Amino acid sequence: MCGITGWINLKQSDSNHDAEAVLHSMCERIVHRGPDSEGLWLDDRVALGMRRLSIIDLKTGDQPVFNCDRSVVVMMNGELYNYREVRAELEKKGHKFTTRSDTEILPHLYEEYGEGLLDHINGMYAFSLWDTRAKKLIIARDRFGEKPLYYGVFDGKLMWASEPKAMLAHPSVKPELDLNALRHYISFDYVPAPMSIYQGIQKLPAAHVLAVENGEVKARRYWDLNWSADTPVRMSVASTRRDPNGQVSIAGGTGDADKSVRAPSEELKDLLSDAVRMRLVSDVPLGILLSGGIDSSTVAAFAVQHATERVKTFSIGFEEDSFDESKYARRVANHLNTEHYEDRLSAEKAGDLISEIGKWLDEPMSDGSLIPTYLLARFVRKHVTVALGGDGGDELFAGYPMYYGHKVAARYLALPAIIRSGLIEPLVNALPVSTKNLSFEYKAKRFVRASKYDEVARHHSWFGSFSLDQHEQLFTNDVLEHTDADVYRGVRELVGGSDAKNIIEQMQYADINYYLAEDILTKVDRAAMAVSLETRAPFLDPRIGQFAASIPVEYKLKGKSGKVILKEAMKEILPHDILHRPKKGFGIPIAEWLKGRLNPLMREMLSPDRLKKQGLFNAEYVQKLIYEHESAAASHHKELWTLLVFQIWTDNFVPNGLSSCFSSFPIS
Repeated sequence: MCGITGWINLKQSDSNHDAEAVLHSMCERIVHRGPDSEGLWLDDRVALGMRRLSIIDLKTGDQPVFNCDRSVVVMMNGELYNYREVRAELEKKGHKFTTRSDTEILPHLYEEYGEGLLDHINGMYAFSLWDTRAKKLIIARDRFGEKPLYYGVFDGKLMWASEPKAMLAHPSVKPELDLNALRHYISFDYVPAPMSIYQGIQKLPAAHVLAVENGEVKARRYWDLNWSADTPVRMSVASTRRDPNGQVSIAGGTGDADKSVRAPSEELKDLLSDAVRMRLVSDVPLGILLSGGIDSSTVAAFAVQHATERVKTFSIGFEEDSFDESKYARRVANHLNTEHYEDRLSAEKAGDLISEIGKWLDEPMSDGSLIPTYLLARFVRKHVTVALGGDGGDELFAGYPMYYGHKVAARYLALPAIIRSGLIEPLVNALPVSTKNLSFEYKAKRFVRASKYDEVARHHSWFGSFSLDQHEQLFTNDVLEHTDADVYRGVRELVGGSDAKNIIEQMQYADINYYLAEDILTKVDRAAMAVSLETRAPFLDPRIGQFAASIPVEYKLKGKSGKVILKEAMKEILPHDILHRPKKGFGIPIAEWLKGRLNPLMREMLSPDRLKKQGLFNAEYVQKLIYEHESAAASHHKELWTLLVFQIWTDNFVPNGLSSCFSSFPIS
């Protein structure tokens, strides 16, 4: 687990004189991602840098790594879980290895397959590869986006980094706000790829590879889910297959390639078991992030089956009861007989964390669970260096209530308009405001507010912050006139280009590429890497992803119940009450905190004078939101939190103030 950065001169006439100091300064910005060592490599065209957190091959695993004749050089952030199997295959072909590092398979795979090397690795990764003979650069990001990768062209150089702050250390890169990215952030709670909050800096989307050759930059998608199958895909645990459409199922670990076809839930159980087993490989202490939900409990259960010593599990509790899931985590820990550790979060502690988080969160993200995720990571890091979690289960197996919400929306929209607007909506809007976690009032008001939108906008409005209508009230005229109002165009294009057959699978596909990649996984990566903790997500083994896409939607969502096949697979392993308890989510009581402990900070950061000076937001409208929230006339906690996080980001990463950034924009 590391952080990478670097650049390539797009013009062959440019050189890298006196570049080592700059590259070192870029690496220093991401030292938290890799506190153990630094690797630098430069030639006349390319500068490659990295910081290393030692996980595998502690003695000889430093980077860069090379092929036998040192003509191919690689820096990587992440882990390649099938490296032992791939290494054995390469050794049969005559390749020689000098370390036990997983990264070292990459230059050798490149010798064999070129860019096709990506078909042969199962892992989470972002890497840079330089072919010194062909003068070709490749940077790539893993299939689901577990590891981040940013890039941009500045002063004739294509630069890249695991986090934007590393690129900002280069003298050619200035922190300027991208107004279109801001509009997306306001609605999504995060900035979706390929944008970033910074003008000129982009995210490489998940499952994409970017190549630079002869000064030409080309990016392409190298892998995707195939939703077209009507029956479960029968994939062996060990083998690699390519179907007639070119879709690859990724090599795993041990197993019988000729095993007979079994029930889909049994196959899922085997895939999950093997995915967890592969992710237990580590030369440093390892544990499990346990919320007490079915996903993390599944990971913990298989970890217990495969571990050679007692498994450590970690959870976080809340003083506010409606947000607290710690009792479920304890229930699972007792059931599995793990060595369980627990910490608790209070409003006081959260207030202290906000300023701390603002110093390293170099893109605004208003997912409130970032705070407990960071607190949990900091707590876990005192005991272990690697932790497995349950991320991905909700997106792959339809665990979010929004998926069922689309079925309800179809029935709701079939009602006469006069009943909806004259009876139901007034009753819903009259419900008393509640600050409890996912209260009926909160969900009902969100549901009716979004019902007028198309399916994509409706889906994101259910769990995003500002609705499309609110944009007109929130932003100043200057921002509205010079930005694109259709923030969901990218999602529509993505869904329209997929082979997902129905609205449930289409929204799953959207969530996998947007919410999972750019919110959930980014949140976990930033929070964990801030304290040098590596996290791994067994559900995001690509074999499991393709399995989930291939089974009928009824195996995932039946009636109101999601994760049907996962519950079936785990029914003899986990307690019934854990499998069937309502989904709660990893939230925090922001609504109450904004009225109490965090109220002075909100008032300061969203003051009329500050907002008017920035010229981005309508100060009167923001004050209206604050007043209605404080007086309990409405709960605007998501909107206010989104604005507050943005303001904290500006103070830490736009040192000259937003007014200068705004004035520098090419807004014609």
